[in-house]
Amino acid sequence: MNVLSGFDDTIAAIATAPGIGAIGVIRLSGKAAFPVADAIFKGKKLEVQQSHTVHFGHIVAPEDGTLIDEVVVSLFRGPRSYTGEDVVEISGHGSPYILQKILEAAITAGARLAKAGEYTQRAFLNGKLDLTQAEAVADLIAADSQAQQQAALQQLRGGFSGDLEKLREQLINFAALIELELDFSDEDVEFADREQFRDLISNLKSQISNLLHSFRLGNVIKNGVSVAIIGKPNAGKSTLLNALLNEERAIVSDIAGTTRDTIEETLNIKGVLFRLIDTAGIREHTTDQIESIGIERSRKNAEKASLILHLVDVTDPDTSVIEWLKPFADKTIEVLNKTDQVSNIKTQISNIKYQISNFKSQISISAKKNTGIEELKSQMYERAVGEAIHTENTIVTNARHFDALSKMMESLTAIEAGMRAGLTGDLLAIDIRRTLHYLGEITGQVEVDRDILGTIFGKFCIGK
Repeated sequence: MNVLSGFDDTIAAIATAPGIGAIGVIRLSGKAAFPVADAIFKGKKLEVQQSHTVHFGHIVAPEDGTLIDEVVVSLFRGPRSYTGEDVVEISGHGSPYILQKILEAAITAGARLAKAGEYTQRAFLNGKLDLTQAEAVADLIAADSQAQQQAALQQLRGGFSGDLEKLREQLINFAALIELELDFSDEDVEFADREQFRDLISNLKSQISNLLHSFRLGNVIKNGVSVAIIGKPNAGKSTLLNALLNEERAIVSDIAGTTRDTIEETLNIKGVLFRLIDTAGIREHTTDQIESIGIERSRKNAEKASLILHLVDVTDPDTSVIEWLKPFADKTIEVLNKTDQVSNIKTQISNIKYQISNFKSQISISAKKNTGIEELKSQMYERAVGEAIHTENTIVTNARHFDALSKMMESLTAIEAGMRAGLTGDLLAIDIRRTLHYLGEITGQVEVDRDILGTIFGKFCIGK
């Protein structure tokens, strides 16, 4: 791991969210964190105090001693801190103006403004976190569902890192034996049992395959599920959106073509976010230019969506939309709406179901009467997730990790092919090293490109 130590500068930033609050926190980190804090703190001399202690006092302007705020200061001496450096956290009143004045005072006293994610980046570079754990910090901050929170916590606690470390140890043990063979190449000896090595590679491929497979679920957890609600005008799409959200979010009218642009809302089902998109009604002919644009957007949203709810008005079913949807049958749920308005409902639904026999999922509801809505939510979850989410298991949620795991799988496949072809240890060692390199890229155990680090930590807020 390329660990950079001994940062010369001390950084400062407001660590709490923008806006007015009861308390706001300014965080200092670096070699001069204590001297900088002492320059603006009126109370005990902080530099001689014990780590992990809290002190009451006042913040003053370093130039003239003007009183800025009454505060509580928390001290964390490195390496027993978040960043691994000396850290001082100043808790003041949550006025944006006051917090900015404290920050300006710290900068005047010798600190500089932190960059986005710089505290967590220093924690990584100082060995407090590996790269997967650092990325989990950003995921945890951004979490807005239980599934996102639990997946991020599992990764932050080192679940994913632990799985990767086991893979790494197994590979390193055999790599060492292969490398040892190279030292005795003139004597034609084999220290690494090739049969055992085949079993190991097969086992590693199985484990990585499981991790790669989990990415589909991880993507659902991290990014949510985009759901396009489509159908002909007046099928009840806006009524369905309101019923799913249990609030009057969309305008409902008997006039066809009321929804002319997309309306997006989020719905939490069993801890997973579903991004609902209420689209303009799809019909073949309209003289309204704005409605035509809305219809085209509806088609594009349906194509991009992870899940389609096709709303069918059982009082007036429209087969033209059904024909257009057939290429998307695998991600479409046929929702038969307005069942409360039909007397011979069984016969009507039977006729409609015959028309939509190409689709795997059908459900009958009345969006207006709010019947069948919970059953629809369950079916949406089943189609999107397919299983109960067990966040105690390792779930890959990061595209960078998925890419590195895919390259690891390619390298392991190359090792298998090389062993079948009878390649010598020196050639096998190349692919083993390549596999270890990709594994190390995930956790940061090999040198990671500065641009990649900048991209990762640039997604953080300034104070983290």
